[in-house]
Amino acid sequence: MESFVAHRLYKDEQGSRKMSRPAVLVAQTGVALGLAVMLVTIAVSLGFKYEVRAKAVGFGAHLHITNYRAEHSIEGSPIAADSALKAVLADFDEVSRVQCYVSKAGVFRTDSDFMGYILKGVGEDYDLSFYEAHLKEGEIPQFSADSLSNSVVVSREIADRLQLSVGDRVDSYFLQGALRARRYTVAGIYETGFSEYDRLFVLTDMKAVQALNRWKTDQVTGVEVMLADFDDVESMNWELGTLLDRTEDSYGEEYLVQSVIDINPGLFAWLDVLDMNVWLILSLMIGVSAFTMISGLLILILERTQFIGILKALGACNRSVRSVFLRFALLIVWKGMLWGNVIGLGVCVLQKKTGLMTLDPQSYYLDTVPITFNWGGIIAVNIVMFVLSALVLIVPSGLISRIHPTKAMRFE
Repeated sequence: MESFVAHRLYKDEQGSRKMSRPAVLVAQTGVALGLAVMLVTIAVSLGFKYEVRAKAVGFGAHLHITNYRAEHSIEGSPIAADSALKAVLADFDEVSRVQCYVSKAGVFRTDSDFMGYILKGVGEDYDLSFYEAHLKEGEIPQFSADSLSNSVVVSREIADRLQLSVGDRVDSYFLQGALRARRYTVAGIYETGFSEYDRLFVLTDMKAVQALNRWKTDQVTGVEVMLADFDDVESMNWELGTLLDRTEDSYGEEYLVQSVIDINPGLFAWLDVLDMNVWLILSLMIGVSAFTMISGLLILILERTQFIGILKALGACNRSVRSVFLRFALLIVWKGMLWGNVIGLGVCVLQKKTGLMTLDPQSYYLDTVPITFNWGGIIAVNIVMFVLSALVLIVPSGLISRIHPTKAMRFE
């Protein structure tokens, strides 16, 4: 019976009774906007977290194994990437890929300018999909184990500053006892928007950098360990660190294991602060929605006081009448949530398809506002919104029990 009366009231509100229309519209709008803002906030925050995290991992994997003595060195000292180390890493199911690199600090010099950078040498087994996804011009060379290559892939930031184009030749200088010079050919230009790293890393052939460093073929600057799941970073960092830290390789050098979080503490601290802001926004939106719903229900109860008196005079108990108005209010919540989902998800889809809202990559590491859909989170937000709306409406509905039938039917 309560559901039938609630539906009739809801239809009547859309028909001849006009006094409660503004209250209902305000309540529905409050719920719709609150839910829409929450959905957009979650999608944007997850987008930031996944995109920025993916770029940090793309430049250097989930875990790094380097030389303990070179922890704070830009260039690094060699470690042995031998079969013993690879056998240890192969024992972990969480490890999806192991790849080596060799780095060397250098300076590019052109007729008009110069710029310092880190030459990162990679081999034929190195996963270059991250750079391929952000390649803007040219191509990424296929570095072969059979020959040395003098091709390099530079960032857009380096290319613009030094006025380089694909196919240009550029001189580079390295300080290793005496000043040494090399000439490289620009094969490709990439741009990730991660300016902190874009202005730093230049890709080339690992064997060429090993020769430049005068290292043996099994000596590398570091070993990058890719994991199947980012959530395993902390646990694997601890396990591998316990197993490898300060242990010696075949050259007497000591290993050091670091996670991408350890290497980029400021970046991940910023993402943690972003999470706190999200919770704050969600709390505020829930509060605003709750306030509008409570206000709307109180106005509806006062506007329908005579109707409440008639129901009680006909024998309806307080609990039954409260149930009618709670169901009536939840119908308003339901419609507001429907519009909230349409608006919120619509804005997210529009941004994901068009990239309409842009960002300054110097400040945010991205050039557009990122969107990531987490359907589990979307469903959870809808459920929490509906349940909390129902709970906060219980208290104002208690006003019905204070309405006396004889006074209510004389109420104007």
